[in-house]
Amino acid sequence: MIFLGPAGVPLACKERSTTAGVRCVSELGLNALECEFVRRVGMSNEAAKEVGELAERLGVRLSVHCPYFVNLCSSDKEKLEASKKRILDSTERASFMRADIAVFHPGFYGSLSREEAYEAVKESCLDILDRMRSKGIRDVGLGLETTGKQTAFGTLEEIVRICEEVKGCVPVVDWAHIYARNAGRIDYVRVFDELRPLKLKHLHTHFTGVEFTVIEDGKGNEKHHLEIKSNKPPFKPLAEEILRRKIDITIISESPILEKDALEMKRVFERLGYKFK
Repeated sequence: MIFLGPAGVPLACKERSTTAGVRCVSELGLNALECEFVRRVGMSNEAAKEVGELAERLGVRLSVHCPYFVNLCSSDKEKLEASKKRILDSTERASFMRADIAVFHPGFYGSLSREEAYEAVKESCLDILDRMRSKGIRDVGLGLETTGKQTAFGTLEEIVRICEEVKGCVPVVDWAHIYARNAGRIDYVRVFDELRPLKLKHLHTHFTGVEFTVIEDGKGNEKHHLEIKSNKPPFKPLAEEILRRKIDITIISESPILEKDALEMKRVFERLGYKFK
């Protein structure tokens, strides 16, 4: 099944609450919403439960994005602990709202080698998962997102490796980030082939157009998001590959026009013959 929706409350929604956002998503004919904890986790467990109950009634699949102030590669113990707490708090809200994934950007290489950064992220993920289990949180995956800058931990290869080695970690493919990091190149077939060893039942992803700067041949850094009509990266070939492989997937629109581009993605799938329920 294919799930489509915005990152956060739809722009067209007059009431700026997550509950209203879920209703708005359903009214628009979409079926997914990513709850964005941008700076902090400001939602109570009780509110999260109410959001989840409404989403279940309306057939909207929920996910959570952890606050952006996360760096699991930090050598500062206080900053590292604060990062872990933000992720842990997000997974707790996700559990209450019956979302199956909490997405986060793992961190930055800084002065660490790539292997040292990998071990730091892996160790932190294991610690967070232990804390989640102690709280009874077993139904939420730690969603490590592919990142769009050369300084950030999160190549597709790094994410897949973590997910292979740590049960409870799952990949979040940000198609624009891969495209920007590779300076305007993306091979959808190769990405899906690299994910195949994980034997995922469902794949969570983000999509938007993206502006980037070229560092050198094959290497770039994301600058800002664009509407998907920019064709950077192209969406139709991705939709065709998803349908060819019959992939069960969520695609969250991070476009500047959020739900409008989620609806455009829906139209692309429908033109290719897919029928949404």
